[in-house]
Amino acid sequence: MLHILETIVPVFLVILVGVMVRRFGFLPANMTVSLNRLVYYVAIPAMIFQALATASFSAQFRPEILVGTLVPVGSVFVAAIVIGRALSIPRDEMGTFIQSSVHGNLGYIGFAVAFYLLGEEGFTRASILAGFLMLLQNLLSVVGLQAFSGGSKGRSRLGTAVKTVGGNPVILSLLASVAFNLSGLPLPVIVGRTLKIVSGMALPMALLVIGASLSFGLVRNQLRYVLASAGLKLVVLPAAGLLLFRLMGIPEAGFLPGLILLAAPAATVSYVMAVELGGSPDQASAAVSMSTLLSSATYVVWLGLLHYPG
Repeated sequence: MLHILETIVPVFLVILVGVMVRRFGFLPANMTVSLNRLVYYVAIPAMIFQALATASFSAQFRPEILVGTLVPVGSVFVAAIVIGRALSIPRDEMGTFIQSSVHGNLGYIGFAVAFYLLGEEGFTRASILAGFLMLLQNLLSVVGLQAFSGGSKGRSRLGTAVKTVGGNPVILSLLASVAFNLSGLPLPVIVGRTLKIVSGMALPMALLVIGASLSFGLVRNQLRYVLASAGLKLVVLPAAGLLLFRLMGIPEAGFLPGLILLAAPAATVSYVMAVELGGSPDQASAAVSMSTLLSSATYVVWLGLLHYPG
C-alpha cells in the first residue's frame, strides 16, 4: 500500500500544482491551450513511439488482456444509457453523460499512473492496450453523442468529430511505432535519445496542464449527473474489468496496466467532442473536474485491493 501511495499521491500533487499556478497567474489560459497542444501532439506521441518502436510485441501483447479491457467499456456504455434514462437526463445532455461514463483520460492520467507505478515495461503494455481502447471509447463517444444530439446540427458536425478521432496523435503514433517495429530497422541512437529527451517532459507537463484546466464552477448545477457518470467511470468500469480479468485467470501483474487504464477519470477531450457533436459542454467540463478529483481516491482503492508487490 505504501508503494501505491508513493505513486498516486505525487501524480495528483502535480495536478494540484497545476491548479495553483493557474490561480496565481503563472499559467494563463492562452498558455494552457498551447501547452496542451504541445503535450498532446508532440510529447506523448514521442513517448509512445520510443516505448514501442523497439518493444517485443510477442512478449508484451496478450489478446485475453485486451478482451478484458475492451468488453467492460461496451457493457458500461449500455449501462450508462439505462441509468441516464432512469435519471431522466435531458436528451441534449444524455450523449455527454454516456461519454463521461466510458471515455477515460488515458494519455495524461492513465499513462502517468502506469509509468510511475509499473515503470517502462508497464508503460509499454499500457500503450499497446491504450491504442485499442482509445479507438473503442472514441467510437462509442461519437455514437452516444450523435444518437442524442440536437438533430441536424449534430449531424453536420459528425465529419469534424470523426476526423478528430481519426487524427488522434496517440493512435497515429501507436500505428507508426508498430510499423517501424515490424520493419526490423534499428532505431538510430540520435533519434532514440532525442525521443527520450522530448518524452521526459510528457507526463509532468501533462499533469500540470490537467490541473490548470480543471474548473469546479459548473459542478453544483450538474452534481447529480456528474456523480452518476463518475460512479460508472471510476467504480463500475474498473470493477467489471477486474471481475473479467479474474474470471479469465489472468494474474495481477498481467492485467494491472488494463485496470489502470479502465480506472482513469473522464477525458478532457470530452468537452471538445460535446461542443462538436451538440452535447453539453457544461456537463462535460464538470464531469472531467469531478472525476479527476475523485480518481485520486479510487485509484488508491483499486490498486490497494490487489497484491501487486510494486
